[in-house]
Parts: sequence; C-alpha cells; structure tokens
Amino acid sequence: MTAARASRRDRGGPHAPADIARRTIDILKRRADPEKAVQVQRYFKETVACYGLVSEDVRDIAASLFRDCRSAWSLAQAVELCEILLPNRYLEAKSVAILILLRFEKEFDPPLFSQIKRWLTRDYLDNWASVDVLCPDALGGLIEAHSGLRSKIRAWTASPNRWVRRASAVAFVKLARRGIFLADAYAVARRLFSADDDLIEKANGWLLREAGKTDAGRLEAFLLRHGPKIPRTTVRYAIERFPEAKRLTLLARTRAG
Repeated sequence: MTAARASRRDRGGPHAPADIARRTIDILKRRADPEKAVQVQRYFKETVACYGLVSEDVRDIAASLFRDCRSAWSLAQAVELCEILLPNRYLEAKSVAILILLRFEKEFDPPLFSQIKRWLTRDYLDNWASVDVLCPDALGGLIEAHSGLRSKIRAWTASPNRWVRRASAVAFVKLARRGIFLADAYAVARRLFSADDDLIEKANGWLLREAGKTDAGRLEAFLLRHGPKIPRTTVRYAIERFPEAKRLTLLARTRAG
C-alpha cells in the first residue's frame, strides 16, 4: 500500500465508506419509482422497503461507485460500507453494499465468514433477495478457498434464524452446479427437510436442482431414498430440469404414503 493511499483511508473524504454510503442513498432516492416499488413487494411475503429500481440499475450504481473508490479501498472498506448500509431497511441499499463487497472477492478471508454470519443473525439480510445476492458468491467462494469452513456452515442448518438456514443452502448453489462439494450440499439439504419454512424449502429445492445438473442420477436416487421426508415444495423445485415424464414419476414415488 502506498503512503498516499493509506493517508486517504485514514482521513476519510470523498472515498470514505461513510461518504460512499451517503452517495448511495442520495442516488437511490433520486431514482426512486414508487409504482415499481409496489410491484416489487409482490415478490415477497414479508414487507420489504424498496425504492423501486430494477436489478440492472442497482448493478450499474454499484459498478459506478466501485469505480470511484476501488483505487483507495481494500476489503476492509467494503466491509465497513456493508456495516453502514446493510442495516438500512431499503432493499437496494443493501444490494449496492453487497455488490461492491463482491468486487473484492480475491481478498476474502475466513474472518469475513464470521462477519457474514453476524449480519445474518442480526437480520441485516432480512429477505430472500439479499441473502441470495450475497451468499452464493461470498460464502461459496470462501468455502471453496477454505474447505474447513464446510463443517461450520453445515451447522447453520440448525440455526433458529431463517436467514442463516437459507444461507446454508444457497452458499452451496454455485458449487453444486459445478460438481464441487456435492456430499456437503446433499448433507445440508437433508438437514433442512424439517425446516417448515417455505423460503428454506424453496432454497433447498434450488440447491438440489443445481446439484442435479452435475449428476442427475445422484439427485434422483437421493429423492427416492428420502422422498416422504422431503417437503413437496422442495421436491418440485428440485425436479424442474427433469423431463416431464420423469417429473411425474418422481412426484408420485416421493409422495408420503
């Protein structure tokens, strides 16, 4: 790190996380669309505050802000930005912080794993969309780079917090799609059968569907072995990529009784 760069970080200014956070909120407020915000709410059962920006616009805002600060920032500043914006109740504010954090993926280290757990348990990520933006890349990348974290995230399946439990599934989604750590993915899926929460049942089905892209036979065998124990929502999501005839067969053979 150069002395000038370190100095910029120490004194704050236009590249300080607090300033980027303020700029984020200012931009989001200026571009807010109340009518679209009402439409977005339809995708959530829980109440979610939003400005009404589409995902592409949020990504563009995050990319622009990242360009402004990337020469002065490291992972530490991105985490600080998340500490400021993730508690914000607006969906897009959370997303901008997460998208900027993901730009520092090459610097991700095990302490970030614990930090993400804290954000989840504090309900900073209090909706499925925020969890799904952060966890497949951040947690998935950390697990791939530090395989010892697999046992820790398997334990998340027993958390009383629904967002922690959902994160335990979606963390493996991109890994499972590539055929990495499939045994862990299936272990997590099995532990979540009794979650009794549709947001977790859907995430679990998503995880299984992605695992099936690598090895459809293994997914079919897993579903047949555990069928009656698996929530129907999970089964339906898991079998989406099978041919129709196979889907109907699996639905029938996994039905309780």
